[in-house]
Amino acid sequence: MAENADAKQYFALITGASSGIGKAVSRELARRGYPILLVSNEKEKLAETAAEISGEFHVIARHYYMDLAGRDSARELFDFCMANNISVSILVNNAGIFFFRDLADTPPERIETMLNLHIYTPALLCRLFGGQMIEEKRTGYILNMASIAAWMMMPGIALYSSTKSFIRCFSRAMRNEVYDKGVSMTTVCPGAAATGLYNLPPRYTKLGISLGIIITPEKLARKALDKMFKKKAEYIPGGLLNRLFIFIVKALPEFLVRRIKRKIDS
Repeated sequence: MAENADAKQYFALITGASSGIGKAVSRELARRGYPILLVSNEKEKLAETAAEISGEFHVIARHYYMDLAGRDSARELFDFCMANNISVSILVNNAGIFFFRDLADTPPERIETMLNLHIYTPALLCRLFGGQMIEEKRTGYILNMASIAAWMMMPGIALYSSTKSFIRCFSRAMRNEVYDKGVSMTTVCPGAAATGLYNLPPRYTKLGISLGIIITPEKLARKALDKMFKKKAEYIPGGLLNRLFIFIVKALPEFLVRRIKRKIDS
């Protein structure tokens, strides 16, 4: 059952919902009784995931195919919901991409895609749906997916880490603007997750899970939603281990960072 009976009148909207963490979050919300709206740019997988969830959990599972990296995608998604009488009480901004590459070698189009997907679209979705939650004077929840990379100013992930840093800072700041108006925002900062995002070989993924370094999408979804419904500000999976990792990486002197990069490039 859902944590709030009134929430059954509304939808949980999940971006990047056709695979990985987004799919796991969608399934977990459906298991808890929430009607869901899945959004993704993977057309076939999106439809299959919606049908699978609806059949297994017996909830409404609608889907909307779109590219969230488009400049007008947030407005388009909001307008779609308004036109179809879909009220959103839970917004999960999960859609994202990852690549490891020096920024000077990255095509400008790739940079624009990540900036839109990690910054522009989620910020506007928070504004549009968060504003609607406040206007309708009902309890709302927003879950934004950042990363422990938000603390890592490392070569190769300059764009990824900085955009995730934006998501974290933006979410923590907006949380204090909307909290007293009935909307709670929670930021999730996972380390490595057992998804296809990082293209790790299966044997390394399995080893990482057994060592507790890598978290499964299902476990991450369950714990992240628990934190969200408890109105926590931030959740860092892995607890002390990941916090220690953040501290170590932040403490690395720049000359050592450059030496490591030279080793990787050679």
